[in-house]
Amino acid sequence: METLESLQKKLGYTFQDLSLLENALTHSSRANESRGRLQSNERLEFLGDAILGMVTAEHLYRAHPDLPEGSLTRARSILVCEESLAEVAAQLHLGDHLRLGKGEEAGGGRERPSIRADAVEAVLAAVYLDGGIGSARRIIQRFILTREVDSLRRPRDYKTMLQEVVQRESGQILRYVLTGEEGPDHNKRFFMEVNLNGTPLGTGSGHSKKEAEQAAARVALKALGALDPD
Repeated sequence: METLESLQKKLGYTFQDLSLLENALTHSSRANESRGRLQSNERLEFLGDAILGMVTAEHLYRAHPDLPEGSLTRARSILVCEESLAEVAAQLHLGDHLRLGKGEEAGGGRERPSIRADAVEAVLAAVYLDGGIGSARRIIQRFILTREVDSLRRPRDYKTMLQEVVQRESGQILRYVLTGEEGPDHNKRFFMEVNLNGTPLGTGSGHSKKEAEQAAARVALKALGALDPD
């Protein structure tokens, strides 16, 4: 098991208050087992998510003055998505430092992408509280914004974009519903509808269910004004 000193070296940042880093690495399962002695990293995760989103959005806005809002949203969603943050966690060997409860440990929580991604956000918040926005920005630049070119070149993931847009408000529920299919098995076409809190937002079709979901999400994004018209 690596030490917190090695983690700080990988981050390129040394904490003045090491308890902030320890808190950032404490999963709720461990906090629950401690009977109040430890605080989970959920509050730090909340703050880190906001910091990451703001720094990433500002960077993309300043670096690409000619990009429309839809393209900026797409790039940001790819940079800050769970998959991207889990890759950062792997680069930092963050899983080795997580403080998990016995059940979560036994269930493979140390390798779970969602837990690792949440921990990255919590660590960013801990750095911000310990050393200010400049310190947090440097880490975001080094480990996340360096992926920017790839994010702009990737095919559009409309489902991820739509999820990010609707999650700006709490309690939003997206659901994809198969409304029909037609054609022979070797050339079948599927029809999907995406609903937000039970209200239809868009429909789409494709040669696979995933392709139809992407098409429906694209229509929904346009309906919400979050995607530039063709």
